[in-house]
Amino acid sequence: MDAIMAANDWLNGIVWGPPMLILIVGTGVFVTLLTGVFQVTKIKVWWKATFGKIFSKEAREKDASNISPFQAVTTALASTVGTGNIAGVATAIYLGGPGAVFWMWVSAFFGMMTKYAEIVLAVKFRETDEKGAYHGGPMYYIQNGLKMKWLAVIFAIFGTLATFGIGNMTQANAIAGALNRSFGVPEIATGIAIAILVALVIIGGIKRIGAVTEKVVPFMCIFYVILGVVVLIINARFIPGAFGAIFAGAFNTTAVGSGVMGYVIMRAIRYGIARGVFSNEAGLGSAPIAHAATSEKDPVKQGLWGVFEVFVDTMIICTFTALIVLTAGLYQGDVSGITLVMNSAASSVGEIGSIFISIAVTFFAGSTILGWSYYGMQCLGYLTNKNKTVGLVYKVIFCGVAIVGAVGGLTFVWDLADTLNGLMAIPNLIAIVLLSKVVIQLTKEYLSKEAK
Repeated sequence: MDAIMAANDWLNGIVWGPPMLILIVGTGVFVTLLTGVFQVTKIKVWWKATFGKIFSKEAREKDASNISPFQAVTTALASTVGTGNIAGVATAIYLGGPGAVFWMWVSAFFGMMTKYAEIVLAVKFRETDEKGAYHGGPMYYIQNGLKMKWLAVIFAIFGTLATFGIGNMTQANAIAGALNRSFGVPEIATGIAIAILVALVIIGGIKRIGAVTEKVVPFMCIFYVILGVVVLIINARFIPGAFGAIFAGAFNTTAVGSGVMGYVIMRAIRYGIARGVFSNEAGLGSAPIAHAATSEKDPVKQGLWGVFEVFVDTMIICTFTALIVLTAGLYQGDVSGITLVMNSAASSVGEIGSIFISIAVTFFAGSTILGWSYYGMQCLGYLTNKNKTVGLVYKVIFCGVAIVGAVGGLTFVWDLADTLNGLMAIPNLIAIVLLSKVVIQLTKEYLSKEAK
């Protein structure tokens, strides 16, 4: 086991080393420049088409075999808004300092266009089965767009394996730990409950998952924002200092010596970008799998929801977590992750703050498990030609793994999940760059129609 952990540590250092961080952010910069900084210059376009239509009939239209555009984005948000928004942000601050938050914002800014591009490609190159249901994602646009099936298979293998770690065990463990601390619920009881609830939802496939996330995701996001607003009102006098620490830490203006400054800045950049990607999943190739199942026919219209998705996930939810932690001033202690956020909230509003975080974690992580279950089913379906028996076995194992995750120590699983996430991203990012001309052409066509 020690040898396996050592090997994973070595591989993780490569996967999340400077070349990978450059590839992730660089892809976002590349698409941003090609689209004329779309997320800024066309903010009215994507904001009107997303937030402006959340309650519209158009956003909720679906057909007999597929989910609505809004259900697609809530399913994707269900998987992205998870423990990464709470534990991930706190861990980034703990390991990389307040400056990591700045680099999380940077990765999100460019990640808006990375996610936009991958969703556009997912809808463009998706396939339709005999029942009229859509199936898409990186494995399909790599195969149908790049004509590189071997690379598509690699993505699907890593995607399937990643669902058990980052999409299941780590989330179940976070729920179990939070509920045990706040309410004394035994971890095994939480694990069994998660397994049963997940089974009841995923047996119904994407349509049932979409129906659940459509209701849960808006509620949990609003719930967390309200908590954040209350904490920040109480700690209002510390907010300017928190932002000051973020910007100072990003460039480490207080470090003594260029060597120390370079080391600290690199840690801030590494953990900020890595945890930012871990949270919003821009570039991983996971979210476009959900978006491909939408009844929406226009690739760009659905892609606009990807810009909105990253904005909500990182610029809003993650920022609230960061400010809760930084205004409490406890991040330099010996505690990190969810416990750090719970302690920070409790220090501001009392134990009720810790309880609220526990409830938020339960919703966030629970919805993530649902979203990633679908990703796993689609990746495995691609590898096995949608074999129903294999799919059923996967669902049973997936539910059982939640119990294991709830009761087990998961340091190694977290590290392995990080590695698998990075390995998923590599073939997906390559595809985005090589198929960028398709994205640009479709974007131009959409904007020309909008201008008429």
